[in-house]
Amino acid sequence: MPDETSNTQGTAGFIFEMGVLKNAKRTGWWFTGNNNPESIAEHSFRVGIIGAVLAMMEGVDPAKVALMCLFHDTQETRIGDIPHIGRRYIEAAANEKVTADQISAAHPAVRAGVQEVVRAYEANDTPEAIVAKDADKLECLVQAVEYRSQGNTLVQDWIDSSLNGLKTESARALAEAALTMSPLEWRKTFLS
Repeated sequence: MPDETSNTQGTAGFIFEMGVLKNAKRTGWWFTGNNNPESIAEHSFRVGIIGAVLAMMEGVDPAKVALMCLFHDTQETRIGDIPHIGRRYIEAAANEKVTADQISAAHPAVRAGVQEVVRAYEANDTPEAIVAKDADKLECLVQAVEYRSQGNTLVQDWIDSSLNGLKTESARALAEAALTMSPLEWRKTFLS
């Protein structure tokens, strides 16, 4: 049985490992010719914001959704960001297994808490998990719209697949709004 010091060090190690996500890029964007796409951490941050917003709009628990969003891609420190086409050829370990390995030396409460968050997200059987999954897809759509506004014309497949995967009314409404406006539209509120 690990002692308190090793649990604390194991938990700190997990925190350091999560820092890898700041440097790991979202590889699917490479297919669009984007050689410097967003990092997994950048993606996860906005997924968390979108998840909380969607949860508020859908009347579910925004804290639960944001927490699921925050942890939804943490496994990519170990397995990388495998693009959808790559999943046809590579069978990666389940996210729950990767998470269990990542937090195996952490404080018992951290192990239990993180495992439950990832389990709930992957099970996708609660309104919060459905909203969290929509947040992930909506963030991809929003990022594609931003890349398109910067001149990248190869992102339409990402927009279409993200839009087609949305389940909630709120996510579909936000996606439609995002598709009809400039990514800098928000500035007009304060500059007019």
